[in-house]
Amino acid sequence: MSDARNLTLAVKIKCIDATGKMKRYDDGIMIIVLLQRVAVQRVFAMLMLCCGAPAAVANCVELSGDARQGGLLWGQVAPTALVTVDEISILVMPSGAFVLGLGRDAPKEQALSIIYAGDRCTQTVAVAQRQYNIQRVEGVPQKTVTPPDDVLERIARERALVRKAKARRIERPELLEAVQAGLSWPATGRISGVYGSQRFYNGTPGSPHYGVDVAVPTGHPVVAPGPGVITLAELDLFYSGGTIILDHGYGLSSSFLHLSKLHVEVGQEVQRGDLIGEVGATGRATGPHLDWRMSWLNQRVDPQLLVPAMPLPD
Repeated sequence: MSDARNLTLAVKIKCIDATGKMKRYDDGIMIIVLLQRVAVQRVFAMLMLCCGAPAAVANCVELSGDARQGGLLWGQVAPTALVTVDEISILVMPSGAFVLGLGRDAPKEQALSIIYAGDRCTQTVAVAQRQYNIQRVEGVPQKTVTPPDDVLERIARERALVRKAKARRIERPELLEAVQAGLSWPATGRISGVYGSQRFYNGTPGSPHYGVDVAVPTGHPVVAPGPGVITLAELDLFYSGGTIILDHGYGLSSSFLHLSKLHVEVGQEVQRGDLIGEVGATGRATGPHLDWRMSWLNQRVDPQLLVPAMPLPD
């Protein structure tokens, strides 16, 4: 064009979202825009027709689930996308689904990043903060607060066993999909302890309680809340006594503590409702109960958020 106020703008637009789907046009389309300098805003209008307004693509992926401390979130991306949260890699199922666990002390915001087709998209995940039950106990004999030296080596060895079991990455989509569909209580009874609570002994913080306690008599059956593979079955750990870890796949697992009997072995696959053990008071327990915990990678999540309300006694 000879008019100096006019220009030709060629824009090659690649409109692929984080799910791997084309948003409007095929990859590589060329849009030729002839316009006056005074109407540059029309370029942006055409770009938004193709790729959407900036506000519309602020979120890389839609998340469902429980966006509070202790909750699980579920997302869907392209199967070959790379997903991280605060630089921690997340396994993606062949369908493109993934799960994200929010720990007890998860910050108010977490950075979720998705890389697909050479492009990176980052969004902020808002995490609702919870108030936990905190108790302070003074005058406790120090020997009951700090384990004696002669058992420290045993404790370290047992913690290594637990870490190894939880570090396994079983990529069985049907197992994780069953968790998303809903779990059931491994034992029913009075809830005597809840996730997140913590005691301070003589001013020293004890470890937070990462599970839900169900107070039932010794010998009460414990069943699998969902399908999975047994990755640990130990009858006598120092803290947790009889302990079972059930892997639900893709970094998500359940742990069952203080059991009096085990009915499974490592490598065994179980289905929802299968008998896996019996309630006890083994380890550092003051009475018979089931302590049910769940972990996603190195984060502890709240099992009670994944089951319906505890059934009322008959």
